[in-house]
Amino acid sequence: MRLSVLDTSPIVQGSTARQALHNTVDLARFADSLGYHRYWVPEHHGMRGVASCAPAVLVARIADATERIRVGSGGVLLPNHAPLIVAEQFGTLEALHLGRIDLGLGRASGGPPRAAAAVRGAQTSAPFAERLHELLGYFEPAAGAVTAVPAVGNRPQVWILGSSTASAELAGATGLPYAFAHHLNPGGLDAVQLYRDSFRPSPVAAEPQVLVSASVIAADTDEHAEWLAGSTRLKVLSRTRGNRILLPSPQDAAAHPYTSDDREEIAARRHEVVVGSPATVRAELDAVLTATGADELMVTTPVYDHAERRRSYELLSALFD
Repeated sequence: MRLSVLDTSPIVQGSTARQALHNTVDLARFADSLGYHRYWVPEHHGMRGVASCAPAVLVARIADATERIRVGSGGVLLPNHAPLIVAEQFGTLEALHLGRIDLGLGRASGGPPRAAAAVRGAQTSAPFAERLHELLGYFEPAAGAVTAVPAVGNRPQVWILGSSTASAELAGATGLPYAFAHHLNPGGLDAVQLYRDSFRPSPVAAEPQVLVSASVIAADTDEHAEWLAGSTRLKVLSRTRGNRILLPSPQDAAAHPYTSDDREEIAARRHEVVVGSPATVRAELDAVLTATGADELMVTTPVYDHAERRRSYELLSALFD
C-alpha cells in the first residue's frame, strides 16, 4: 500500500503564513525520510487558514528540498487558469525534477466567489473537459499555433481530483488516474465505482488507478488523539455556526463552552476524521481502503502543533510499512 501526504499548509491560531509554509517544507523532508510516496499541496484562495495558494511555487520548493518523494498539486484548479500557463509551469517542474512531478487537476474555485473572480479575471469560462483536452495537448509534440515549449516531452503524471461523480466519470472517460477526496465526501463512494465502470484504457493508464484521501489524526493513545482532534472539531463546528476561525489549540478546544446542540453536531461529524491510536486508525483506514479498493492512501492531518503532526505521520508510516 502506497502512503502519501496532502498538506494545506495550515495557518493555526497565533501563527503566520510564513511559519505554515516553512512547516510544510519541514514536513515534506520528514515524509521523504519516512518513505512516503508522494506529497501534494492544494490551491486555495482567500482562506485565511490556508497558506497553500500557489501550487507550482510550493511544488518547486518542496522538490528542491527533498530527494526521492514525488511532489505535486492536489490540485491545480483548472477553471482558474489558462491551460497554457499550467502546462508551462508543470512542464518546467518535470524538466527540472524528472519523474517526480504530479499534476493533480480539480474543478472547484478554491475559495469564496470574490476570491475566485479575482483569480480568474476576464478569462473565458470554457468547460472543464475542454480545458483538460487543451492542457494535455501542450505536452505532445507541437501541432498547433501555440507551443508550451518546456512542456513538450516533459509531461508530469496527471490526475483528476474530485469528490463527485462528474469528476470520476471524466477521469474514467479520459483514461487518467483518479484521486477521490474521501476527506471531503466520506459518503460519496459511488464516485469511485463510476470511475471504474467508465474507465477507458489510455496511453497513460491501462487500467483504473485510484488514490483515496482521508483526514487522519494518529497518536500513541486513543485519548491523546481525541484531545488533539478537539482543535479541528471546534473549527468545523464554528464554521457550521457561521464563524470561521483559525485552527485553535487543543487546550482552547477543551475549554470551549459547548452546548448540547454543539456536542450533537460534533458527534454527527465524527466519521469525517479518523482519530485514534495506531490500532484504532488502522482498523478504520482498512475499512476505507476495502470500500474503495484504492491503490494508494493520501493523508491530511489537521493538528495544531507541528511536532504532533509529524508524530502522527511517523506512526502512520510504521503502521503501513
